[in-house]
Amino acid sequence: MAKIDSGLVRRWVNGWTVARCLPEAGPVGSAGDGLRSECDQPGRAVEVFALGADERPGSLGLLAGFVAAARQATWLTVPTLRPGAVEAVVGAAGLELLHRSEWFMTTDLAGHPQHVPAAPYEREVRVEGAVTVVSLRGPTGELAARGTVAVVGADAVVDRIETDAAHRRRGLGRAVMSALAEAAVARGARTGLLIASEEGQRLYSSLGWHREADVLIARGPVAASSG
Repeated sequence: MAKIDSGLVRRWVNGWTVARCLPEAGPVGSAGDGLRSECDQPGRAVEVFALGADERPGSLGLLAGFVAAARQATWLTVPTLRPGAVEAVVGAAGLELLHRSEWFMTTDLAGHPQHVPAAPYEREVRVEGAVTVVSLRGPTGELAARGTVAVVGADAVVDRIETDAAHRRRGLGRAVMSALAEAAVARGARTGLLIASEEGQRLYSSLGWHREADVLIARGPVAASSG
């Protein structure tokens, strides 16, 4: 049976918590079923990440039950090659599936394409520990686009790539990604990891990122009622 590498997901979670300055995620379940992160966001206090939903389907049921019974607003994120099976499990547990397309993607950073922002945009790079933030500023100094990368060992987890609506379709997303990849390689990273929203999938694919799995996200009754 095809399955996504649970170690790859674990590496992404580790980098994601660093990128967002969150505490290290802790284990959920007795057999390495998942990881639990304290997000402390409105309507999303806790997020649980499934590590082996395809390999151990029973573990997903346990995690879904955990999320359904949580007293805090809790989300469940599931990288999978079997989205239909995952939908059935989370639905049976009473979770609300968020209907949006997200992909788990990776790349070899050594071959990442390079693009520089066209004038009048200027690049600003800020390093905060393991995290690098790239911002592109417009002609009056306004923030036009930004992104973050956290380097953990040889992994670089890219997060929160955003382009202001007034500055879209000008190649700024490509320029931000290029700068993040360059900064990550300079710090010893070799593999890029990210979860792509539907809006970002075309951009990342055009830069050589590979789709490893779908990502399904569901939330528990408490999260749904407070969202």
